[in-house]
Amino acid sequence: MFLDLRHLRALLAIRDHGNLSQAAESLHVTQSALSHQLRALEDHFDTPLFFRRSRPLRWTPVGERLLQLAQEIVPEVERAETELRSTGDGQQGRLHMAVECHSCFEWLMPTLDRYRPDWPGVELDLSMGFSFHPLPALYRGDVDLVITSDPEETLTGLTYVPLFRYEMLLAVARQSPLASRRWIVPRDLGDQTLITYPVCPDRLDIYTRFLEPAGVDPAERRTAELTVMLVQLVANGRGVAALPNWALREYQDQASVHGLPLGENGLWSTLYAAVRDEDRNKPFVDAFIRLARERTAETLPDIIPSR
Repeated sequence: MFLDLRHLRALLAIRDHGNLSQAAESLHVTQSALSHQLRALEDHFDTPLFFRRSRPLRWTPVGERLLQLAQEIVPEVERAETELRSTGDGQQGRLHMAVECHSCFEWLMPTLDRYRPDWPGVELDLSMGFSFHPLPALYRGDVDLVITSDPEETLTGLTYVPLFRYEMLLAVARQSPLASRRWIVPRDLGDQTLITYPVCPDRLDIYTRFLEPAGVDPAERRTAELTVMLVQLVANGRGVAALPNWALREYQDQASVHGLPLGENGLWSTLYAAVRDEDRNKPFVDAFIRLARERTAETLPDIIPSR
């Protein structure tokens, strides 16, 4: 292909300046070099591009067609170059997130609202990580960041950045006999209905870190999609539920529920932002993580912020 971008940029410069001398200066080439480029174009297509004796300079039909092509293509190429440079220096990119925590939406959505105005070049998307396994999806490149409390150390190439530590509490109805306990032990749940989000038990701390090590199963398990529904079921005496301390705090004053530690020392977890190693230091990724830490430290009660 003979025609290239330098030819098209030369035509735009001539359009803008109206003569070869000023056009050559704007392109940082000599007038002779610019004339040679134009002559090569005319020789290749075997037709002139200008009516050279006209003042001001007038385009021939072929010249008009090439100028139209230049006006369409060069701005698109320049925009693409700008986007690529911005992506390369971390000012633009894709940040598709998956969340394994229903309650996280209470702080995550306001965080995203504050993030968007400062990073308009970042393509944001958000999905719940309950219908698929988000950490393998992160490893494959299907998503770019996962909010999780359950790192998978077998997946290499991922970085887990701690956001904050929190205690998992058991929500019980105030009228429940369990409400008088100082803390809950696994056998206390042997005759209880455990209400959880619709997640496999092997992805729930209440099972993997509390019940299963003690060899205890709840009498029954039921699920609820929303935190407010889950809390209301507990308040109505339909079962018990394990919730983060910061999420439960919001409802304890509004519903007849009480939060109890799981075990004498409590069941503590860390919430992480998981990203691929190569993305960790991208400015738009780092900015989101810093904002998430700031936002949760400001708004969530009873957590231990990460530094």
